[in-house]
Amino acid sequence: MTKRSLSPVHHLPPAKRTHLSPFPTPTSIPLARSSGFESLYDELILHIFTCLSYTDLCTLQSTNRNWARLSLDNQLWKNLYLREFGRLRLRGFRGFAGRKDGRETKGLPGRVAAEGVQDWKRMFRISANWRNGRCQVSTLDEMATTSHTSTSQTSQQRVGTSTLEREANVPQIALAGKYIIMSTPGLSHSPLVLVLSPAVPKHVIHVTPIRAQQPVRVTTLAVDQSSRMSANLHIAVCLSNGDVYVHELYSPSRKHHYAPPFKTPRTAPIIQAGYSHPVLVTLSESFSLSVYDLTHEAMQVVHVLTSFTSFPPTSLVLTMPEPQIYKLLLTYASPVYPAHWSVGVTEVILASANTSFHGPPSPSTSPTRPPSLVCTRSTRAFDIPAGWVDEAKLRVVRKQWGRKVGGVAATQTDGRWVVLAPALAGEEARSPSGGFTPASLPLQLYRLSTPPVRASTGAVPKLTFVRNLLGPTSPVSALALADGRCVSLGVDGRVWVWDLENEWGKEVTSPEVGSCEWEDPVSGLEGTIAFDERRIITAGASGNVLVRDFDFDN
Repeated sequence: MTKRSLSPVHHLPPAKRTHLSPFPTPTSIPLARSSGFESLYDELILHIFTCLSYTDLCTLQSTNRNWARLSLDNQLWKNLYLREFGRLRLRGFRGFAGRKDGRETKGLPGRVAAEGVQDWKRMFRISANWRNGRCQVSTLDEMATTSHTSTSQTSQQRVGTSTLEREANVPQIALAGKYIIMSTPGLSHSPLVLVLSPAVPKHVIHVTPIRAQQPVRVTTLAVDQSSRMSANLHIAVCLSNGDVYVHELYSPSRKHHYAPPFKTPRTAPIIQAGYSHPVLVTLSESFSLSVYDLTHEAMQVVHVLTSFTSFPPTSLVLTMPEPQIYKLLLTYASPVYPAHWSVGVTEVILASANTSFHGPPSPSTSPTRPPSLVCTRSTRAFDIPAGWVDEAKLRVVRKQWGRKVGGVAATQTDGRWVVLAPALAGEEARSPSGGFTPASLPLQLYRLSTPPVRASTGAVPKLTFVRNLLGPTSPVSALALADGRCVSLGVDGRVWVWDLENEWGKEVTSPEVGSCEWEDPVSGLEGTIAFDERRIITAGASGNVLVRDFDFDN
């Protein structure tokens, strides 16, 4: 049997590749010539683009329109963002740092709420601006346009004022999502709290004390952590007379209040506060820690803790790691005999009354009962072991002794890191221009290891020294730390940013006028700073409020 002959070529579809056949072809079929990258499919071009860096990707946009269109692919920039920064969100949220990969986790069967489409190229630009210190600096004019009875002082008048009087001229700042929450400086019979947002008009909250008395000022602000990302914000305002008021955004009346009959060291002045409804924690300057229950309109004091070996400056972070369980981290200045300082950390665990710490919840327990104090755990960076020490422990003690400081300007924590900012002591603080170098007062970075929430009471946190943070050309005036990112404000007005996980630091763009000169060192000693994932807000005793925005188009 003879084999079947091949079909004529003209009956076949056009060949994709050149077929070398021994049989003669009656018709010559023209082959398409390749014209380079223009003949490739978009998917193949995008695959090639994934091998490029972000600088090359921005450069090739000017090649032609097709490449410019493909270079804006959202998935392409997502891969670049994850490869460069290694997490699925922007950094800078206040509170405890979560997983290292940046993912949000919740206990099953809960799920993370679905979000809209993210602009990964914009997120890449924001993160790159943080790393390069590039931002747009603007002045917040709302402070000047708000009518207020507080008095303003000139530079010569501020020289003769006390520290408390100069601190009264520094506004308190808090950030919550798109909102900037800020108190007006100075003393007043009815202090104002401004809520600013680029999308909505300015909202003013009038904080009126219940009892008629002398003028007061706002000493600290706290935003409810359970509602900070929603439009229905709850803001706790602490006054210098010890009063505490909780206001709801866009609500004409206050939601909760606490007005002590008279001023005591426990209630005034309050220097730190943390709020996660229905638990509010305040810390006074005398280091009295008060826990309030906000179940009813009139706030109730349920716990009072006092320390005689802890001193300001402090930082306070309140979160809820598990349902109905609250974790409070407090950093403070710890004395080192005879005349030096270090940093200490205290962890306070609170639990709701219907939560059993060692078993299932009790059904007979009323959910309206106030939270109970489970345990407190403390540690210090300078801690001498008890009893006799060997050579290994002695070397550790000597290293700790070498890190003691003469004064403390600020302490901050985010649950994973602890930063100590030293301060100049005595007359050196009044003459900062006398040869200050970045190595004069380096910031100290510690790694904080905390035991599990349900660990035994014998487990204690641990502070491990990591390295020094160098860069600032002046002493630190204010410090902020969140999500592995540390931001400092110097008394010269300069701002420095450190990425604690990736080990880099950068000075942020400063205003063009008066940013590098010691025009008023006395007023620069007091300041405040706050930041989130897109901006840094700074304010000083001079009344200037600066916004450094990292989300801008080049």
